[in-house]
Amino acid sequence: MKLLAPLFLILLFLGCKTSKSKDPSILINKELLTNRQDSTQTGIGIPLLKDSLDIKIGQMIIIGLAERTTISFKDSLLTELRNNKFGGIVLYEKNIPKTNSKVGLKQMISALKSRSTIPLWVSIDEEGGKVHRLKAKYGFVDIPSAQYLGQLNNVDSTYFYNKKLALAMAEMGINLNCAPDIDLATNKKNPVIARLERSYSSDPEIVSKHAEACIKAHHEAKVKTIIKHFPGHGSSMEDSHLGLVDITDKWKLMEVIPFQNLIKTGLVDGVMTAHIVNRHLDTLGLPATLSKIIVQNFLRTMLDYKGVVFSDDMQMYAISKNYGLENAIKMSILAGVDVLMFANNVNAKDRSTASEIHAIIKKLVLSGEISTARINESFNRIMKMKKGM
Repeated sequence: MKLLAPLFLILLFLGCKTSKSKDPSILINKELLTNRQDSTQTGIGIPLLKDSLDIKIGQMIIIGLAERTTISFKDSLLTELRNNKFGGIVLYEKNIPKTNSKVGLKQMISALKSRSTIPLWVSIDEEGGKVHRLKAKYGFVDIPSAQYLGQLNNVDSTYFYNKKLALAMAEMGINLNCAPDIDLATNKKNPVIARLERSYSSDPEIVSKHAEACIKAHHEAKVKTIIKHFPGHGSSMEDSHLGLVDITDKWKLMEVIPFQNLIKTGLVDGVMTAHIVNRHLDTLGLPATLSKIIVQNFLRTMLDYKGVVFSDDMQMYAISKNYGLENAIKMSILAGVDVLMFANNVNAKDRSTASEIHAIIKKLVLSGEISTARINESFNRIMKMKKGM
């Protein structure tokens, strides 16, 4: 695979503009909208209501379930879902019931899906190895790490294990995996990538071919995937869960190659941004998630990526401790991020409800700080990705 253009050429291209994607077509669950009035048609199959801005904003939010392992009919989350305050959830091991695990998890997911007016993203951060939620002890499967599979370097084995994993997810109703991790293991001491065995290799071509096998296996099971963490987290020395990480002096251009390779295949459903600073790409020193130069100009224009961009968890301290909730939301959306993830894996006092996040975005739109056109761009990309779910 031919290396990307030299860095100075990339920087020249960073001023380019992106082209707009075409509107998608999707049906909203009319049964759950029977109490709403004044719907119109866009002409592309999407019923629009007077409160369609609320619906569009809601689709830009993925929320964590905190410690929930069940959903009662009185749960506030169901009320938020009926009111279109979020478009997806993210699951962690703590959300799997300790007994009768498969039945309990499936029932909880089904209860949430049945209340959603638009197909609900049910996502999970499931890579295998040390980042593995659906463990055998809960009745699921054990999956080796990406590092193990990369060292084995047998693409059929990578496909085999990921197909088992994806089928287990599909059986539960999980339709979106925040994987594969396509960071390069360039820094063997990296506390969140190499040391956790999350990378297939330091060789971008090995990473690319195994990630492609992983994605194809998921697609066979009707599960969509998100590649991460753009523009590369493998060279970091720190953990962005704990604070701001600057990789300017360590990052290498070759870290982008797996993203470039996979985008060219046409298989990529979503790309997740990293909360890392890279002044080679953004001289202002903004984390990638908040940087229009990195998201809009580099990812979308330079690499010609036209799909959905997901943030990493917005409550990671790299963002939340340095930019504040409202400012981070505003900056990420203006940067070109389509879906904001709030995993709620933080202390109770630091958690945010979907309604709170939704209200902030709506306020920013009504004040003119974020344009309705910008919201429409994200909504259209999201609906295109959700089509067929």
